This record gives sequence, C-alpha cells and structure tokens, in this order.
Amino acid sequence: MKPPLMNLSVSAEALDERKFVVALARGLELLRAFRPGETLLGNGDLAARTGLPKATVNRLAYTLTTLGYLRFDEQLGKYALDAGVLSLGFALLSGSDTLELARPHLRRLAREVGAAVSLGCRDGLDMIYLETVRSETALTLGLASGSRLSMLTSSMGRAWLAVQPEVERAELLAELAAGAQNPAWLAGAQQEIKAFAQTGCCFSFRAWHDDVNAVAVPFREPRDGRWLVLSCSGPASSMSEAVFRDSIAPRLKALARRLGVTG
Repeated sequence: MKPPLMNLSVSAEALDERKFVVALARGLELLRAFRPGETLLGNGDLAARTGLPKATVNRLAYTLTTLGYLRFDEQLGKYALDAGVLSLGFALLSGSDTLELARPHLRRLAREVGAAVSLGCRDGLDMIYLETVRSETALTLGLASGSRLSMLTSSMGRAWLAVQPEVERAELLAELAAGAQNPAWLAGAQQEIKAFAQTGCCFSFRAWHDDVNAVAVPFREPRDGRWLVLSCSGPASSMSEAVFRDSIAPRLKALARRLGVTG
C-alpha cells in the first residue's frame, strides 16, 4: 500500500517506504475518518471514507477499540471515538508553548476587531483549529477547537499552502483539485497564493461560506519550526473586504511576528 499524499508530512519522493509502517498508517487513517459533530460511524462508513476493505476496517477497529481509541456501540453496531483519542489531543494542546503564549493575544485581538481569531495547523487536506476566540461584542462564527476547514477555500488553508515548498504545494493542490466540488475553488486558492508575496497574508471572501470573510497569516513555531496559521473571520454582511485588508490584516501580521518567524 502506497500511503495517500494527504497524510504525509514529507513529499512522496522523500518517503522511505522501508521505514513506513502501513498498518499504523491505516489505523490512524481510520481515526481521521471521524469529523466534528459526528459521534458514530459503521464499518461501511469507515470503509467508504478510507478506501480500505471492510475486512481490514473490522480488524483495525477491533484493535483500536481494545486499545481505548474507539468504543463499539453493540446496539447500533457502530464505532465512536473514545478517551484515548481525547488524551492525545489534550497532550498536544497542553504541550504547545506557542498556544499558551498566543491565547491572551487572541483574546485581545478578538475584542479589538469584533471578530473570531483562531490559531490552526494542517491536518491531512484540511486545516484544524487548535484554538479559537470569539468576540463578545459582535456576531462571530461558532467554530471551536478541533473544527476543520477546507484548505482550498479557507484563508487559513491558503496561507499554509503559500509558504510550502513549490513541489509539495503543487502536489497538494493537484490532490485538492481532484476532490473539489467546484473548479473555482482551485483558481481562488491559486490567486491568493500568488498574491501572498506582496500581501504577506491570504484572504477568503465568501469562498469558504457565503457570509464569511477572513484573513490568515502563517508563521513558524519557534520551538520545532512547524508552520502554524493565525486567522481572523467575521460575517461578510457586516465586515467588508476593506475592513479585513486595511484594518485586520496589519494587526494579524504584527501578532504573527510576535509569536514566531514569518519570513
């Protein structure tokens, strides 16, 4: 089994298949099949989302259930994520110095601009929120930690793509385009990625959602050098593109420089 590109942290060419454990990759892929808001998935659902045979899914699910990462509902015949997955998530969040440092700054910026301010990273072909703070004074999005965003249509995803090596970015864009429901999504992402060299940020105006405008800025985490992304989003009906370009973007870029390396 050649692992899917979406789950690789290196390019396909750089992968050492002698060291790659296929069984482990398949098990993790099974856990990734669960999406925010979903509680139960059956063998058929897991097989459809991972592309694995049902017999393989059954063995993997049994193993993950035994280890405490899944639990099986005998009445419904379906699986749910269990406490083992939650403990891994808490370990990631509690172990991030950047997240601790960022929280008060996210709160302050959310109050100042009256919008939602978030910190996220890549997970497969999505971006995932590590933390999000919503303004108390204005109508903002209800997305929380763990929520996933499209890499093509979200400002956060576009910003992450903009700072990746050209070869890896091209491979990811090709895979994203193959699964996109709308051809315009790829064109929009490419336009923002191209403009990043001049703007230092990426925008998403009514692309991810009909009533959402957003801007995002990437930076390297000082401790381990991974790329994280700051974003700010709000209702397009009350927060214009000009507000994001002229007011919010400069503040977000200043915060990114404070938290890590932006160049």
